[in-house]
Amino acid sequence: MEPHQSNLSNKVQYTEGILSIVLNTLLFGLKMWAGIVSNSVAIRADAWHTLSDSISSIIVIYAAKVSAKPADKRHPFGHGRAGLIASLFIGFLLFVIAYEFIKEGVLHLRNYQSATFGTVAVVVTIISIVVKEAMAQFAFWGYKKTKDDSLKADAWHHRSDAFSSLILLAGIFLGDYYWWVDGVLSFIIGGMMVYAAWGIVQNGINRLLGESPSEDLKESLVVKCNEFLGYDANVHHIHIHRYGEHSEVTFHIVLPGELSLDDAHKVVDPLEKEIRNTMFLEATIHIDPYRKKS
Repeated sequence: MEPHQSNLSNKVQYTEGILSIVLNTLLFGLKMWAGIVSNSVAIRADAWHTLSDSISSIIVIYAAKVSAKPADKRHPFGHGRAGLIASLFIGFLLFVIAYEFIKEGVLHLRNYQSATFGTVAVVVTIISIVVKEAMAQFAFWGYKKTKDDSLKADAWHHRSDAFSSLILLAGIFLGDYYWWVDGVLSFIIGGMMVYAAWGIVQNGINRLLGESPSEDLKESLVVKCNEFLGYDANVHHIHIHRYGEHSEVTFHIVLPGELSLDDAHKVVDPLEKEIRNTMFLEATIHIDPYRKKS
């Protein structure tokens, strides 16, 4: 990634994180007040969901700080995967909160507890929907600009809160007719959070285990090598290793078998430099010899 892109990534992370902490804390206070006034477990659960966004945003800011650290002896590829690790923390946090929502909903259903929804609950829920979706849009925009996984995780966290608030709003209007609406809503909100958390954790684990390079990347790399060398180098066995803003690529090419080791390096070294300067990938190239059949 280019230097100006790196600076943009950190700037977007910090901005999104600070906005999230401030707005989510305010929304948490409003929702808790509305939940207490309405005696609603679903609204209080939604409030804690919102507060969890503040916690995840603190993690995002910390990840941005760690990711910006240069490579060192213990971390020769830099600290770029800090954002990926942060997204896993966010995903597991969602799982824990979802469990608490569902558990409290069960207790309310067992005890035949109902909520008393009013104007306060309606107004606060509408405010939450609008604010949370706006925050999700900003975080998704940041992810598209920076490709930072923790921003994407935070965006889905915001959106899951907006969705849960939307369902909550629908349930509020049914609360006067069915006593069990509040308890059922806590199940729905919890289920949505589990779904969002699973997607975040699954993506993070896949990235940590390693992914295959995309077809677009492989095609671009083949074209770049063939154009630079002036012939079909039979680029194959391509692997990509991503560390946040730093990416390593390894692959094989074929060179004439009669070339000396020194001459082969004179071909490969400029090619690695070209890939670094134009594709922003640190390349390590393995040479396979080609000999014409006699």
